[in-house]
Amino acid sequence: MEWIDAADPGRVHTEGRMARVALEEARDRVAALVGTRSRQVIFTSGATESINAAAYGALHAGRGERVVMADVEHSAVREASERYASSIVTIGVDRTGVIDVDGVRESMSHPGVGLVQCQWANHEVGTMQPVSDVVAACSERGVLIHIDAAAAAGHVPIAFDDLGADLMSLSAHKLGGPRGIGALLVRRGLRVPPLLVGGAQERARRGGLEDVAAAVGFGAAAAQLAEDDRLGIEAAAANRQVSALRAAALAIADVEAYGPLDERMRLPHLLCLGIGGVEAEPVLIGLDQAGVAAHSGSSCSSESLEPSPVLEAMGVDGERSLRFSVGWSTTDADVQLAARTLPEVVVRLRSLTAGGQGDAPPAL
Repeated sequence: MEWIDAADPGRVHTEGRMARVALEEARDRVAALVGTRSRQVIFTSGATESINAAAYGALHAGRGERVVMADVEHSAVREASERYASSIVTIGVDRTGVIDVDGVRESMSHPGVGLVQCQWANHEVGTMQPVSDVVAACSERGVLIHIDAAAAAGHVPIAFDDLGADLMSLSAHKLGGPRGIGALLVRRGLRVPPLLVGGAQERARRGGLEDVAAAVGFGAAAAQLAEDDRLGIEAAAANRQVSALRAAALAIADVEAYGPLDERMRLPHLLCLGIGGVEAEPVLIGLDQAGVAAHSGSSCSSESLEPSPVLEAMGVDGERSLRFSVGWSTTDADVQLAARTLPEVVVRLRSLTAGGQGDAPPAL
């Protein structure tokens, strides 16, 4: 299928028509995974573009220029809102990261609110938000709502049409697809101006030649997850692995799990920990030396070890956070290695601190 890389799906020659068929089949598969019609799916370069397009389109739709959101939103949501909105109305969250739905309702009484931003689930601690309640509140007041579902899609069931949201962002690589492709879902009947202009692609909703090969990869991943309850099977395996890792971590003194403990209220594949007595960076180095890849801070800022705005909004210590995630390729042996290595690294680093050497990284 080498022709996919070169053929323009907007052309009427044979290669163009074949590319168009492949593109639309991919669109059908993505739509089926998230419970909508294929016509509501706009392919983008990723969730970051989708989020920017949603913010731009909603705030230029003539309904208002203010945004309501919580500080636990992804940086793409926060920064796009700051760029395109006249002002931000911030709502609070509790210690597990759940947003205050009454606060959303009250915030929409501010004049000029044109958009509410609400993630389906948090990208750092896994907290799932009461999106149905928030969508209902927005519908009652005629305020547009965008759901960032990049962290959730492919891990929990999503039914966009049934939810009734106006806009939703997706990312292929978060669910096993290729990097550089995502989608913006737009509610049937909603018209918002496009962020990218210069062509009539994607039914004039996103200018620029479509990346057909990436879209095909996105569609293939979506089809795999929709087949034989693969999504449910992967979620159950992830829950089991994360539960084992959480139990091992909480057996260490002065370690706290952030976010809800109830698996019905969190994503199945994420675990965020607060580890007292040591800094995050040396723990990461120690784990990496043992072959365990983990992260600290925000997933959207891998080059930075700055305190997470998400954890700060939750009122927990963002300086000493550690985040693990599991996926379809994670084995039980991987989890056992992490569960065995984490206490060893933490104990060793704490002993260095007690000996007056500070939080020095383990020796290479």
